[in-house]
Order: sequence, then structure tokens, then C-alpha cells
Amino acid sequence: MPVHHLMVGTWTPPGAIFTFAFDDEALTLKLVARTEIPHDEPISWMAFDHDKKTIYGAAMKKWSSFKVNSPTDIVHQVSHPMLHHPLAASPSTNTRAIFLLPARQPPYAVYCNPFYTHAGHGSVFTVDSSSGALASNVQNYEYQPDSGIHGMVFDPTETYLYSADLSANKLWVHKKKTSSSSSSSSSSSPPELELVGSVNCPDPRDHPRWVAIHPSGNYLYALMEKGNRLCEYLIDPTSHMPVFTHRHYPLIPPGIPNRWTQYRADVCALSHSGRYLFASSRANSFDLTGYVAAFKLSECGAIERQICLNPTPTSGGHSNAVAPCDWSDEWIAITDDQEGWLEIYRWQDEFLARVARVRVPEPGFGMNAIWYD
Repeated sequence: MPVHHLMVGTWTPPGAIFTFAFDDEALTLKLVARTEIPHDEPISWMAFDHDKKTIYGAAMKKWSSFKVNSPTDIVHQVSHPMLHHPLAASPSTNTRAIFLLPARQPPYAVYCNPFYTHAGHGSVFTVDSSSGALASNVQNYEYQPDSGIHGMVFDPTETYLYSADLSANKLWVHKKKTSSSSSSSSSSSPPELELVGSVNCPDPRDHPRWVAIHPSGNYLYALMEKGNRLCEYLIDPTSHMPVFTHRHYPLIPPGIPNRWTQYRADVCALSHSGRYLFASSRANSFDLTGYVAAFKLSECGAIERQICLNPTPTSGGHSNAVAPCDWSDEWIAITDDQEGWLEIYRWQDEFLARVARVRVPEPGFGMNAIWYD
């Protein structure tokens, strides 16, 4: 099928989910639906469940879920307040729901991270087995009081969870708890986590924002927001802790003045095949461009080389999030909330070319894009 649908959320109210249709033969991109959601629950990060029948959203002061009946029929199910700290849900605090990670294996829980103040805990939600809706907040697991987790990733077995702690400048490792019954199936194993450990980042100015892991489980890639670099880690096969290989790659060009304050690296994500890794950075001034980088990975997951570091059309605003499609290495979406663009790029012969774009001039539009089909 040449037509693929994507959904995008917003950083600020009014809350809405925007659906787009991308034709990979005609190379056209069109807005086909705007779904109103609760006004004060704009989604700064959204993700599908394992079978793309539910969207989960980090929605200001709430964790939300939506039933996806079709690309243009999206229905709000439920919104849960942040309960990990008594002040988190208060309108007087700046605590914000910022990121969530739905499990791809049973029991299909959703792992949620707040940010800014009162962000020292992550939250685990079970989901309704029939509807996919967020059900119960079964655990608020501890990081440390000054933590601010902005990105997480599971290892391929979904046993170990790796968290990028931007505020405390470290990487955390948690493990799913073992079922009390050794004969229990994976579908009945508990979703709760227990701490394995943490490691400080190589430079106190790094501030990790995002993590990605190779399908082999051998290598973890940490994107450093303030450091504006991508750092390679080897996963210790015994402890499962990340070990810095001392290999790192720039996400902004050399020679930029005030490099620690002019730019903020954003997101990293692997291509469908696992042969390439894409990463982005944002500029703190609308007069500057952001950048998108591509890396070639070996079969075991080591970074072989940095292929490119291309400027993006705008600073990227809060976003510039790269979103490779999940059926091919060919198509990558990039969102921008400086001007409200969704753009589609073709990755071919290790060149990146924009083939389509559409602008949505609504407040805060352009957080992350998720590919539906």
C-alpha cells in the first residue's frame, strides 16, 4: 500500500491528535484528520501499544490513552493523574508528564516519566487486556530526588530498562521483578521494576536525554542533550550495566561558539533493519538551524562511522524529533514546533532527502510522529 498514516501531538493546549496521510509513490503528505482531545491535555510524547490499537500520551499533568479504530477514528479512553509525588499533579508546580514507553511483550504495561520538579520517580501502569486503556498505577519506582528522566528503552528481551536521567546526569538500569511462581508464564509475570544500578555520564555537562539499544542487545546509544553528542556504550553481559566505550560523535558541527548553551540534542532512533541510527539536535535560537545525523552500525551494534550531519530547515523548537518508519529503512519523519512542520525524508544510498512536508499552524504542533501503517 502506497499510503501510510502518521499521528502527531502538540506541546501546548488545545489538545489534539493530528493524522496525516503520506503517499510514498506520489510523494504527497496531507493532513486528513484533527481529533479533539481534552483541552488541557496536549500530548508532548505519544506512543502506540504493541498492536497499534491504542495510543498512550504524556499529557501535561496526566497520562492518557486513546482507542484507535482507524487513522481518523481515535477515541479518548481515560486520563490518570500523576500520583508519584503529592505535589506533582498540582497546578502550582511545573511537574509535567514528559515521556512514556509501552511494553511490546506481555503483560503490556506502560512505563511513564515526569520531568522538571518532583520527578524523582517513574510510574508503571497496567493496561486493560480487552481495550488497551491505561488501568492501574501499580508502582512508582524511585530514581533520586533531583532526577529528570526524559527517555527510556528496554533491552530486546524486555527484562532490563535503561533510563536517561538528564537532570542527574546518569544512566539508570532497572530489571523487571521475577514472578513469585517459577512456573508462571510471561503473560502473568509482574510489570514492576527493581533497581540494578546507575552510572554517571562521562562529562558532568553531558545531560543524557535519550537512549536507544541495538536489536542484538550488545550496544546502548546515549544522546547527550547539553553535550550535543552521541555516546556509545557496551552492555556488560553479566551485570547488564552500560560501559562507555570512549567512542562519541558530534550532533552539531565543530567550532560553534557557546556550544553548551546554543544547542540541545533531542532524539535518537534506529532504522527498521537496525543497520542505521539517526539522531537530532535543536537550536536555542530561531535564527539558527538544528541538525540531523546518521550513523552506520555493524551487525553486532558497534558504530562503524558517522555518515552525515545535515542542517534541518528550522531550529526544531522543542522538537526536531526523528521517527524512522517501522517496516523499511526508507522513510523518516521529522517534526518541528518552531513553525509547525511535519516532514518526510527518504533514506537511500546513505543520502537523506526531504520528499514531502506539510505545515500545521496551531499552537505547539509538531512533537513526535508515530507511524500507524
